[in-house]
Amino acid sequence: MTVPNTEQAMQRLVTFGETMLRLSTPEGTRLSRTDTLDVHPGGAESNVAVACSHLGIDATWVSKLPDTDLAARITSELRGEGVDTDVVWSDEGRVGTYYLDVGGDPRGTNVIYDRADAAIRRLTIDEVPLDRIREADAFYTSGITPALSGSLAKTTAAALADAQNADTKTYFDVNYRSKLWDPANARQTLTDLFPDVDVLFVAERDARNVLDIDGEPEAIATELTDHWDFETVVVTRSDTGSLALHDGEVFEQGIYEADTVDAIGTGDAFVGGYVARRLQDGTVPDALAYGAATASLKRTIAGDLAVVSPEEVRAVLDEDASGISR
Repeated sequence: MTVPNTEQAMQRLVTFGETMLRLSTPEGTRLSRTDTLDVHPGGAESNVAVACSHLGIDATWVSKLPDTDLAARITSELRGEGVDTDVVWSDEGRVGTYYLDVGGDPRGTNVIYDRADAAIRRLTIDEVPLDRIREADAFYTSGITPALSGSLAKTTAAALADAQNADTKTYFDVNYRSKLWDPANARQTLTDLFPDVDVLFVAERDARNVLDIDGEPEAIATELTDHWDFETVVVTRSDTGSLALHDGEVFEQGIYEADTVDAIGTGDAFVGGYVARRLQDGTVPDALAYGAATASLKRTIAGDLAVVSPEEVRAVLDEDASGISR
């Protein structure tokens, strides 16, 4: 494991997508009976930006919000975590919310979305600060963004294409949400975006159920690479870790055990750790380990955001090395 050079110029990342307010019940309290709700901002793209910011990357989050106090709650917290916010302010639409009804087995935790008419659904490519994307070292978005509306799917496609034309490295997480669209519609929209994606993250279950690709993780990564010529494919495998295919070489990474306070945002923390390490010239196996360590730390933190430090990540890495190169 190599150590990031903190004296090098900070790399610039732009992320693009919706951030909502998460309203969570205290653990063990049902939503129908609770008197209090904890409030946290949450969205895949802003979660990744926050993780990268804490790990030494100059991160900007791009979105569209209504000019309201609830929207100000989101931007003020993201800025407090070191993320620059480039927001199109609107007189229309609203801030999306989601409710987290927290429970253990066998009841489980339920997510209830309330995001209809969110302002970002009307965001057009003319409103996107493309110069920021063109000047960045990397651009990240996820499959949640094009799922929100047909027009936003077109905006996402145009932004990725513009980044690709500017030689900005493009990172994309499939991040399928069944409450937003069905697998067939998702597959059509997402695969249309793939030609403009350099690095793809996909959960093993989403590769099977959404992209209709069977086989073991290595076979999944190989088929995706052969078909769309990705620079790197990272397949995440829940509790068993991750696998990456890069330049014909396969790398595997286990997980780092953690006491789970809050699992929401763990996947985004993994992506944030991976992207940050690659932007700091880390190797792919370094980035997988960095992502796994960031994800484990996130599980100990309430809310969606991975408020971690490089020192904490390195401490996790120093305790155990579980990467495999072959």
